[in-house]
Formats: sequence, structure tokens, C-alpha cells
Amino acid sequence: MEKLSFEIEINASPEKVWDVLWGEITYRQWTTAFTEGSFYQGTLEEGSIVKFFDPNNNGMYSQVEKNIPHKEMKFLHLGEIYDGIEVPKDWGEATETYFLEENEDGTKLKSEIQTPVEFKGFFEDKFSKALGIVKNLSENQL
Repeated sequence: MEKLSFEIEINASPEKVWDVLWGEITYRQWTTAFTEGSFYQGTLEEGSIVKFFDPNNNGMYSQVEKNIPHKEMKFLHLGEIYDGIEVPKDWGEATETYFLEENEDGTKLKSEIQTPVEFKGFFEDKFSKALGIVKNLSENQL
């Protein structure tokens, strides 16, 4: 398992950044950095299962381990989805966590990812771009 960390300063409130991260329309916008047409289904309540899809009905499913609005969101990734069918994976503690910390300039958004080594390059290539889109949306949308 590889631990990766990314962070970005955003000139917007934690509430605004949170809304960009998890709002239905803005989620689809910033996740284009990973896969064009990405979306999620389910609720983001602690303990619930959320499914992350690409336009071809493939993706992954995860459990919401922590949801502290405007501060922290943590997912435990459980498996992959192929043509809409869930396939459990033994990834151990494969997690994705978002931390929002208010400061005098706005918000520091930090993401920590525990990922199997085969996904490390993908995240290293794509995650900073995704956070840049979150920054742009947070600072420039009404």
C-alpha cells in the first residue's frame, strides 16, 4: 500500500470548497481530471455505500467512513464495478480522505490516499490536476 498526499490553497471558504467537492454538478466537473463523465450514486452519510462510476457503468464502490461537513470526508474503497456488477477487492485499508482547514486566506484542501501500488502512478498523474479544478471552481463560481 502506498500513501500519497496532495494539498492546495484555495481562496474560498471551507463551505464553498465542500460544496464544490460533493455537489452533483461540480463533482462531475472536477473529476474529469480522472475520467470524463465521472459521477457518484448514493448518499455521503457515514456508514453508507457510495458508488463511483464512469460513463460506461464501471468504477468502484466505497464506504463512507467519516463525514464531518466542511472539515473531513473519508472513503474506504471496497471493490470495483464492471458493467454495473460489484466485484469485491482485498485492498486492505485503501482509503481516500479529504481535509478542509480554514485559514486567513481561505481553505487548505489536503487529500491523503492509501492505494495499492498499481494505482500510484495514476493518482500522481491526475490528482493535482483535479485539485486545481476544485480550486478554480471554488474561487470563480457564484
